[in-house]
Amino acid sequence: MAEIEREAMEYDVVIVGAGPAGLSAAIRLKQLDADLNVVVLEKGSEVGAHILSGAVLDPSGLDALIPDWKEKGAPLNVPVKEDNFFALGEAGQIRIPNFPMPPLMNNHGNYIVSMGNVCRWMAEQAEELGVEIFPGMACSELVYGENGEVKGVVAGVFGLEADGSYGPGTEPGMELHGKYVFLSEGVRGSLAKEVIEKYDLSDGKEPQKFGIGMKEIWEIDPAKHKEGTVTHTMGWPLGSNAGGGSFIYHLENNQVYVGFVVHLNYKNPHLFPYMEFQRFKHHPMVAELLKGGKRVAYGARAISEGGYQSMPKMVASGVALLGCSVGMVNVPRIKGNHNAMLSGKAAAEAAYKAIQAGRSGDELHDYEEEVRKGAIGQDLKKVRNVKPLWSKFGMVASLVLGGFDMWFQTITKGFSLFGSLSHGKTDAAATEPAAAHKPIDYPKPDGTLSFDRLTNVSFAMTNHEESQPCHLRLADPMKPISDNLPMYDEPAQRYCPAGVYEIVEKEGKPEFVVNFQNCVHCKTCDIKDPAQNINWVTPQGGDGPNYPNM
Repeated sequence: MAEIEREAMEYDVVIVGAGPAGLSAAIRLKQLDADLNVVVLEKGSEVGAHILSGAVLDPSGLDALIPDWKEKGAPLNVPVKEDNFFALGEAGQIRIPNFPMPPLMNNHGNYIVSMGNVCRWMAEQAEELGVEIFPGMACSELVYGENGEVKGVVAGVFGLEADGSYGPGTEPGMELHGKYVFLSEGVRGSLAKEVIEKYDLSDGKEPQKFGIGMKEIWEIDPAKHKEGTVTHTMGWPLGSNAGGGSFIYHLENNQVYVGFVVHLNYKNPHLFPYMEFQRFKHHPMVAELLKGGKRVAYGARAISEGGYQSMPKMVASGVALLGCSVGMVNVPRIKGNHNAMLSGKAAAEAAYKAIQAGRSGDELHDYEEEVRKGAIGQDLKKVRNVKPLWSKFGMVASLVLGGFDMWFQTITKGFSLFGSLSHGKTDAAATEPAAAHKPIDYPKPDGTLSFDRLTNVSFAMTNHEESQPCHLRLADPMKPISDNLPMYDEPAQRYCPAGVYEIVEKEGKPEFVVNFQNCVHCKTCDIKDPAQNINWVTPQGGDGPNYPNM
């Protein structure tokens, strides 16, 4: 096939992803120099369509970026008024008092928000400054320069044939070139993954660790609603099967966010994270809260949990990784949006300095140094041992040892008696053979508190054009049946929170089916598949979930 010819547009900075990191970078660039040409490309149908988060926001990032955000009408309307921590058993719970908690765990001064709405507001601020924002424009390829630097991206490819080839109705998209390219795709972004591998940016770093976070929005009985209340739980139903826990946040309009996180380093391939979430809602404390209410939305997304030790090198020639493309979530706080905003601000300042000096296409070392030594690094370094302690010793020991470590570092300003603990295996490698574990019997969803996956996926309002190529690519189409099924009982049937993967009988033989139309872009399959056989790539622009206020 002849080489594809595309039009090219030139910018100072090209930003992939209109999340908190990418939008912060765009805003800061235009604050520094109104004449800079800045473009933000967003694969969602609109800004915020693909945003899913735990939704308690530390405003420190916003304070640094837009100090007068209150006057500008930022949608931070529900300050946290009450913090609750519970350890759950099957029939009851124990309140963990707040006073032993390290100061960093205090939610005073934080806000319960819809990050989708926050990003929509940030996009308005960026556009007022002259930033060009193009939603529905998925970036499918990187463009490299003559010296191997990242020069730009290919965006807006539509109408590929089902096999991925170009047909008569294909729109080839266009190239957008920049002096620098910022990748703020979120967790496990396909372009960031390519950059990390191509430039070996994870060399010498711990493997990145992940969790799968699932969330529902419920409208509850007004008599039970306590606006501003934040509740976190751990323990049942996961027990010793996996690390993780829940969050319940009371926002405005009698709504609550009900969420559940499962760490993806679990060993038992029979574990079914989605069903653990559904079972959790039947705990007496949770069931009583939700009784008489209704679920109005559902979503799921992988969470980066490796923290300080797992952050790859963030820059290569012409490119910088921002926010969750690096992994900047403070795991015990379940917060990363403030760090994402600060990373966007830092990258913008480094790029502005470079452009002012007449540079382009080189490594923005100032950005990396600011992240590691500045507010982000300080935030993450203090909690760097919480995740590995939990993984090695379990929930109770991690509460004691992790809490001690955080307190000690608060007193000593960053010194830890543990040093920096290792994470060990990747989450995929942590999966053990099915024969080594007992299957788990999950109760059937009742349709009132708990729901089957396909019913819930309809509340994510996800959509993919069925004639387009499958964006979940198997390196070896036979491996799910030849390897994963006999060894691991093919865990893709269970770890996907959207029911994308299933084993069906065809002519008396098992067949692996990929229902990519269901995909909510959580990327768990790309992370947890024990054979590392599934590669998530971006589908055409506008496809995927359309979260209302997640």
